Formats: sequence, structure tokens, C-alpha cells
Amino acid sequence: MTETMPIAPAPSRLLRLYLLLGFSAGLPFYMFNAVLLLRLARHDVDIVVIGFFAWIALLPTFKFAWAPLLDNYSVPGFSRFWGRRQGWVMISQLGIFLALLAMAGTADDQSLPLTALFALLLAFWTATLEVAADGWRIELAPSQVEQAPVVAANLWGYRSAMIAAGSGAALVAARADWTTAYLVIAGAAFVPFPLLAAMRPERSPESHDAMGRTSALVQGVLVSLAAFALIGLAAALVGAALLSAVRGAGLSAETNVTPIVLGIALLPFVALAAALPRIKRLPLDAWANLPRVLAPHVELFWRFGHGVLPLLAFVSFYRMGDVLTLTLSHPLWNAAGYSLDQISMADGLVAVGCSLAGVGLGGLCAARLSMTLALVIGAIASAIGNWVFVWLWFAEPSALVLYVAAGVDQFGHGVAGAVFVVYLSMLVSPRFPGAQFAFLSGFAFLLPRLVGGASGAIQKAIGYDGFFLMAGALSLAAILFLPIVMHLRPRTR
Repeated sequence: MTETMPIAPAPSRLLRLYLLLGFSAGLPFYMFNAVLLLRLARHDVDIVVIGFFAWIALLPTFKFAWAPLLDNYSVPGFSRFWGRRQGWVMISQLGIFLALLAMAGTADDQSLPLTALFALLLAFWTATLEVAADGWRIELAPSQVEQAPVVAANLWGYRSAMIAAGSGAALVAARADWTTAYLVIAGAAFVPFPLLAAMRPERSPESHDAMGRTSALVQGVLVSLAAFALIGLAAALVGAALLSAVRGAGLSAETNVTPIVLGIALLPFVALAAALPRIKRLPLDAWANLPRVLAPHVELFWRFGHGVLPLLAFVSFYRMGDVLTLTLSHPLWNAAGYSLDQISMADGLVAVGCSLAGVGLGGLCAARLSMTLALVIGAIASAIGNWVFVWLWFAEPSALVLYVAAGVDQFGHGVAGAVFVVYLSMLVSPRFPGAQFAFLSGFAFLLPRLVGGASGAIQKAIGYDGFFLMAGALSLAAILFLPIVMHLRPRTR
């Protein structure tokens, strides 16, 4: 069960808080995704292998597996002084900082398994931070009208940090090297931690006045170091076992492993779907008797019944084009002959301004329009943002072409992202905010990131122009589900 509902801060303070939390989560995202893929491309790693690295972004899609732990357990030290949600945010920030340091130490990519290990750890801690922040946000702003400005503030921070990290890393790498680039981003990622540590703790049943801030920090940091070491060791052992199994099965970079990965990744969702008839028959008070890791997900399926199937199909298509575009946009720029300086500008000032404008428009649509119309506008904007790269591929290379394409892309994705987050927030139960949002947002990116892992092979088959035409068409296809999902009426207890 979650702790007593926290008292919401004043609106202006809440917006500042989520601007900061968005910055905290957005900063590391590009570093295990687009920047890492660009780094591998500059080190002449094969495009198919680069596509496999895109599967690292699959890990956050499974954050629903550990999200219930954040709803039910606290971090020693941090949570006792600052509260449960903020405690998880703080330990995640330290994990992000340490993972970035580790990626800086392996920036020559001479050992790709080691690069993958530290990128996975960075993805894990980033996802954990998102779970804690999302659950806190839904508790503090439960209605659609309240959610829209908080989501906009959060995405302003998130997308600004994400884009600034990508642009800054490329710029530093152009002037120095990739090790220095990751060290710089690691330093920036640490900045929010002391700011949150300086915050006045909210009163909650788990606050202890006798425990000072310093002792809470010391205990929390020690727990964070131990958690990073243990999770890193576990990931290394599992990764070594998987690599051994893959080699033993005779699989290589030329093997089409997408169907295998897709089948394994979909197993938990298929199991829940198969159990739907039994779930629908559960009594109203069944949640208290279910394991804590299952209760949030079973409750979601109970409320929507068989309607959860088209709902999950819709959320998996809505951001499909965005994910595919993110996977190969930077390799496309590299293949088109653009320099790191030009890429850093496109990922920096151009993308930040256009992304913030898109998020603002998306938040305004979510607050002022019907959700159906807002989702349609977001899907169209996203499709245009995907298709603009077809024009870039055939246009004569110039800075203007790159900046226009990057701006249109970021604007469209900003609109779609803001509307989508508000929509998902309205689907969750107040009883399980963090876990259910993690489930829905994780599933929304599962199929796109699975397809993204095969993006290199797809690009070799249909070219960059065919790839981005397909991405835009998939974004637009989400509209076909709206007549069904917008008429779903969940059961209430």
C-alpha cells in the first residue's frame, strides 16, 4: 500500500519541482540511447550491432516489474527524512551519476559487453527515477486539468535536459573525446541531488524529527553504493550467462533474433491477457490478498476487462514513430555527412526551443480540448516529425536543412508526448499510481523499442527514406484505435 497521501505543494512550487525532476530524468536518457548509438557509429561499429544496442532502451519498458516495490517500500535514510517518493528519486540520481562515470571509463568501446553493462545500469536507474517521479506527480495532481501544467513543466525539464545532454555530449566529444563528454554529463546529472537534499521534507508518517539531515544523507549514500554494486554484479552475471547461451546457440549479428526477443518480452503481457476471464471474476476486495507485485497490474485488467487489449494496442502504436526516429536519426545525420558541430547545434538550441514549444502546445491541448482531439493532433504532429527526415535524406546537405528537420521533429514529438502523458495519467487508479503508470508507459514503448532493435536490419532492407516513411505511417495508424479506446468505460469498485 502507499503511504498517506502527501500534501500538495503550492502550484508554483510544484511546477518548479517537476521542472527539476524532468531535468533529472531527461539528462541521462540520450546517454544510453541516441548519444551511445552515435558514439558507436563514430567507432565504426556495424549498423546491425548498433541496432541491437537500441534494445537497451527496452529495460525501462519493464519498470512495471519493480515499480510496486517503490509504492510499498522505502529507502533507508533518504525516505525516512524526505519521504518515500523523494527517497527513491535521490537513490536513483546517485545510481545515474555512478553509471555515467562507468560509461565514461569505457568510452573507447573496445569491450562492447562492458559498454552494454554500464548502459543497462544507466537505463535501470533512469527508469527507477521515472517511476518514483510519476507516482508522486499523479498523487499530487490527480485531475486532467491539474495534470496538464505539471506534465508540461516536467516535459520541459525532461526534453531540455535530454536534448542538451545529446548536444553537449556531441560538442564536447568534437572538442575533446567521448570520455570527457560522459564525465561532463555525469557532473551535470549530479547537480539536482544537492538541490533535492536541501529541500524541506514534507510531513509524513515516516518522517522522524530526531534523525538529522546529515545522518540521513550518509545512510542513504551508503545504501545507494551498496545497491549499485549488487545490481551491477547481478546484471553482469545475467549478461554473461545470456552471452554464453547466445554463442552456444550459434547466433550472431547476421541472425534475425527479433522474433525471439519479441516473444520473450511479450510473455508477461500475454500471461495477463490469458488470465483475463479469471481476473474479471475477481471480487471487489481481492486486491488485499494478491502479492504486492501483481495487485496493481491485475487491478488495471479488472477495471478495463477485455477493453484493455485495444487499449494496450493503442498505447503501443502512439509513440512508435517517435522511438524509431530517435533510434536512427543520429546515424542518418552521420551517414548524410553532417559534422559533430552541426549535430550538436541541431540537438541543442534548435531542438530545445522547438521541443519546448511543442510540449507547451501539447499541454494546452490536453487542458483545453477533448482528449480525443488532443490525441489526434499529437499523432499528426508526430507523423510529420518522422517524415521530415525523408526530405533531409534527399536534400542537399546544409546546416539549414538539418536545423529545420530537427526542429520539426522535436516540435511534433513534444506535442505528442505531452498529450500522451496526460492521457496515461488519467487511466491509472489512485490506489496504485506509480505501478500502473509504469505498466502503461512501459508497454507503450515495448513494441516500438523491439522494432527499434531491428532498425539497422530494416534500414539495410528499405533504406533511410523507406524507414522514416514507415515510422510516420505507424504514428498515424494510432488514430485508427481511437473510436474504440475513447469509448471504453472502466468498472469502478
